[in-house]
Amino acid sequence: MWDSIWINAHLATLREGKYGIIRRGALAVGEGRIAWVGARAELPDEPAQLAREVHDCEGRWITPGLIDCHTHLVYAGSGAREFELRLQGASDEDIARAGGGIASIVRETREASEMELIRSASARLRRLLDEGVTTVEIKSGYGLNVATEMKMLRVARLLGGSAPVTVKTTFLGAQALPPEYQGRAEAYIDLVCEEMLPAVAEAKLADAVDAVCEGAGFSSQQTTRVFEAAGALHLPVKLHADQFSDSNGAALAACFGALSADHLVHTNDAGVQAMAETGTVAVLLPGTFYFLRAERPPPVAALRRHCVPMAVASDCNPGSSPATSILLMLNLACTLFRLTPEEALAGVTCHAARALGMGSTHGTLETGKAADFALWDIGEPAELAYALGANPCAGVVKRGIEVHRPN
Repeated sequence: MWDSIWINAHLATLREGKYGIIRRGALAVGEGRIAWVGARAELPDEPAQLAREVHDCEGRWITPGLIDCHTHLVYAGSGAREFELRLQGASDEDIARAGGGIASIVRETREASEMELIRSASARLRRLLDEGVTTVEIKSGYGLNVATEMKMLRVARLLGGSAPVTVKTTFLGAQALPPEYQGRAEAYIDLVCEEMLPAVAEAKLADAVDAVCEGAGFSSQQTTRVFEAAGALHLPVKLHADQFSDSNGAALAACFGALSADHLVHTNDAGVQAMAETGTVAVLLPGTFYFLRAERPPPVAALRRHCVPMAVASDCNPGSSPATSILLMLNLACTLFRLTPEEALAGVTCHAARALGMGSTHGTLETGKAADFALWDIGEPAELAYALGANPCAGVVKRGIEVHRPN
């Protein structure tokens, strides 16, 4: 007998990146996994005879739990003052001279206690959970020293243990140069590879390693050193690639078999093709594009042409995407990047799961996968990407148990 069965629902299974619609469907759960999915008319018996609990969805839609596969959710401080200054004409250089920019976030994150970081990050995480998110990736990168990077990752792990959401952690020590290492990039990469990464790995605080390969970040040679160190510790890699210039970041990510390459605004066709050959997922970040008022979108047509899976994420961070609405990201992906609503929804389910190395267990409604799903008061799946500011989420189910209903 199954533990539970969910009936009188329409299902968007997201198999193979398509809606995969099953109208008047049913979904059964056993031991935290999907035990059966299909049309209710095909059930072998009455629901009450098949499961200990029967849930009537009353015509709602069920999708896989949404996945935000790129966030910087744990940090202290705010970019609100810098946002205001930029609108008044201040340059990044002006802001940096005044002690702002990433340096101010690093300073405040270093000074914050774990409890302070937990409180602020929990509020952001709750807003994502309200919109049907059941899995989230959280990066470090605002510590830029051993103690604070580990503190951020511990907080991320604690969030995953206390909230009804799966948290995947990513070490991003190679995000930027800390103030004390200005002009000494190689020495800082030595610190990342020889001290930070081994400490993080020994404490089992990271599920993956990321880096920023940009003019404002680190060179391809320095990024290669980080990735080689990660490989020696058996940690998969991801990459912030080609956001502000074509640094051949996509090709570098593919060379190392990265789970994903993210941003990709200036990626060339050869880089896209390399990603296709290695299965590296493209993570599109429309919140950053919008917030920075960028003019050049990522090469969506090339990604489609080469059949590169496209994930969509919030990039929640204080400087360039203070966003905690995954549903808004669906709309922005459609309006700014011209994804279809189907592509956008696949981007926060099946493709986002692949970007985190979870494609075999999450991201679709299929037998054997984790019973993480969301219920929606909608008429069609496209509505999830359509209405600005709407939240039709009616409930969040984790491992087959309803764990959250939005206020």
